This record gives sequence, C-alpha cells and structure tokens, in this order.
Amino acid sequence: MVYIIVVYDMQADRTRLMLNFLRRYLTHVQNSVFEGEVTEGDLETIRNHVQTTLKPDESTIIYRVGSEKYVDRTVVGDDPTDESRFL
Repeated sequence: MVYIIVVYDMQADRTRLMLNFLRRYLTHVQNSVFEGEVTEGDLETIRNHVQTTLKPDESTIIYRVGSEKYVDRTVVGDDPTDESRFL
C-alpha cells in the first residue's frame, strides 16, 4: 500500500469528472484535494485516468508518500477526515 495526496486544477465545469472518479479510491479532504492509501494497481489506474481526462491548461499533482505515518498533517478547523462527524 502507498499513501497519496492528489491535487487537481480543472475547468470549473469539469471538476465533477475528477471528483467522482477519485471518490472511489480516496478521501475528499478539500476542494480538488484527495488523500488516502491505495494499492500500486489503484495508483496506476488513477494515473491513467488522470492522463486521459485532463485537457490542455489543466493539471493534477500526485504526491506519493511511503506511508501515512510519514505525513506531518495539521488541520486547522474541522477535519474532513474525522469519521466521528458521520452518523
């Protein structure tokens, strides 16, 4: 397993394409930002989908981290990954 952070910048009317796709694999933490643990196969699927979905002047950055324990994550305000918020 590998921990990744995905940040994308797309035309406003097209962001839903990436949003819906990435929700299958990762946790949506902010507008255009996802994070979570995936398999190497899932990471390759994500990369392929991103490459085929993006148009000129759009971009996606995938940060690959060996493990979530290597991420120093500080949240100011409500943490969107806090599962206790959900019933």
